[in-house]
Amino acid sequence: MVSARRSFEGTLPIATLSRLREALAGTDGLVQFELDFGRDSLGTDYVAVRAQARLALICQRTLEPFVLPVVVDTRLGLIRHERDEAGLPPDYEALLVPEDGRLNPADVIEDELLLALPLVPVNPDSSLPDEVTGHDAEEDSGEGHAGNPFAVLRELKK
Repeated sequence: MVSARRSFEGTLPIATLSRLREALAGTDGLVQFELDFGRDSLGTDYVAVRAQARLALICQRTLEPFVLPVVVDTRLGLIRHERDEAGLPPDYEALLVPEDGRLNPADVIEDELLLALPLVPVNPDSSLPDEVTGHDAEEDSGEGHAGNPFAVLRELKK
């Protein structure tokens, strides 16, 4: 693939990516991808991975599902031994190729999508419920402001 400078593009159903499926709230939708194999001017074998998908996650702030658009655009340096990683250009990530030289494109795409997921998914449009924050309509209108929360401790200290 590298010598022939092969390129692939297409779609994968999210439901077919078993490891990614475990991290999601739903498996509807498709991953659009492009894979470009080649060799750069320094002789480094690489695969350029571009993928995009709308992934359903659970917001850890509200525990409600939301859709996160994920876009991956990375270049992976293909290496045979871990020690070869040091010789990769700085803008490459390492991808250890099996001894037989075969890669499963779906696995490469799935790995990159997993790496793109946030550690703690939070819907950017969400806010904490009033029960959690302790705010209510009276406080927001300026009535019934609680005093200094440490006032009770001051009284206990006396």
